[in-house]
Amino acid sequence: MNKNKSIDHQLRATWQAVAKLYNERAAKHDSTMATAFVLLNIDYENGTPSTALGPLMGMEPTSLSRILKTISRKKNPEDGRSVIIKLTDYGKEMREVSRESVILFNNTVIEHVTYEELEAFFKVTSTINKLIADKAIYPEEKINKKAV
Repeated sequence: MNKNKSIDHQLRATWQAVAKLYNERAAKHDSTMATAFVLLNIDYENGTPSTALGPLMGMEPTSLSRILKTISRKKNPEDGRSVIIKLTDYGKEMREVSRESVILFNNTVIEHVTYEELEAFFKVTSTINKLIADKAIYPEEKINKKAV
């Protein structure tokens, strides 16, 4: 199969290019794309329980815990076993930088594609995510039949 015609290759290559772009921008602020992503997912006013952040962002707990070491944590008053991740003033400032970067990225892409192309992109990525969530790509029946 030609890698340029492979859906997964295009997704991976595009995401790697986007991640590199965001990491280069974040590095100018002594940060990383992963940290910026966390900042964007923390509730601005009330903070977010640490246990909710990983699933919210699709991150593994170990990756998230390394990032959270650099962010303000406070005991959850409703559940002493967990912590609330709150933005410091500096975190709020960096969150705004991250937000502006995402908006600029989106607006620039939108300037170069039609509404129909963007809608098709969202439809395709939504379908891929649904197929994966529904385990329709490699269902057990197909795996077992091919193994026999």
